[in-house]
Amino acid sequence: MRGIVFDGQRLRMDSELPVPSVESDQSLLQIRRAGICNTDLEIVKGYMGFTGVLGHEFVAQVLTGPDDLVGRRVVGEINVACQACEQCRRGVPSQCYHRTTVGIDRHPGAFADYLALATRNLLVVPDSVTDDQAVFVEPLAAALQILEAVHISPRDRVVLIGAGKLGLLCAQVIRLLGVELTVIVRRERPAQLLDRWGIAHESPDGVAPRCADIVIDCTGTESGFASALDLVKPRGVLILKSTYTGLPQANLTRIAVDEIQVVGSRCGPFSAALRLLADGLIDCESMIDKRYPLADGLVAFEAASQPGALKIMLEVDGA
Repeated sequence: MRGIVFDGQRLRMDSELPVPSVESDQSLLQIRRAGICNTDLEIVKGYMGFTGVLGHEFVAQVLTGPDDLVGRRVVGEINVACQACEQCRRGVPSQCYHRTTVGIDRHPGAFADYLALATRNLLVVPDSVTDDQAVFVEPLAAALQILEAVHISPRDRVVLIGAGKLGLLCAQVIRLLGVELTVIVRRERPAQLLDRWGIAHESPDGVAPRCADIVIDCTGTESGFASALDLVKPRGVLILKSTYTGLPQANLTRIAVDEIQVVGSRCGPFSAALRLLADGLIDCESMIDKRYPLADGLVAFEAASQPGALKIMLEVDGA
């Protein structure tokens, strides 16, 4: 089996990996397509101390598993929960104390020909959703988690910073609420996409301080938190939608004095993401920059690491 492996020091293509063994609660998946995201790039820099096959955004075909799933296209929720801890009993498996995470934390990922994954994590992809669209289910679900974490009124003014892969999905989700939404952009490509979608955008110096009821930070940069804090009104909400590569420096006194809520937001509902895609409400295919066969995975990673790159797709099945 082929796979893109990070060994703790370097990224490499391995063509002699064993096909995963399948436990009783798992299904064996043949990966059809996968996407490279910023988390994958950060893992190669040391994030989470992960070693093994990378990748968590994917669509696959079930090779072995329950009869009603064999042969069907599926996506897979990335948090593999223990089903026994306090968080699991509360119905929050994404915060399971003992979870592993596909391609991120102690669980093999999807940048390979095959993946063994807990059957309970699989969702069938509707026929109307293409393979390309299905690859975006995981980040789109993360965008939808904003709506579970925070009540957003149609009267709110929302500013989103960080118009990359995740930020553009978040912007499309928030637009559906009818709010006054502005996205801060620094590059021409996301600006063109936002124009196509009818979403307002401004340069970083085009938005006044303390103008937003809600600010969504999708930057993943140390300066992003401070920039977001500058934009939120007193008693407003600051949503952290991506992990940071460093330790942000910010004026925490202002958070206390202005009574600003800071809300973290992580993984979200896959089923809702599939419904949005099936209903044609989200344009993700326009965000695909390039495609590479799995055999050219290292070249694909290099392309994904370029400033301003959007989605780089790996075509695995038969590639």
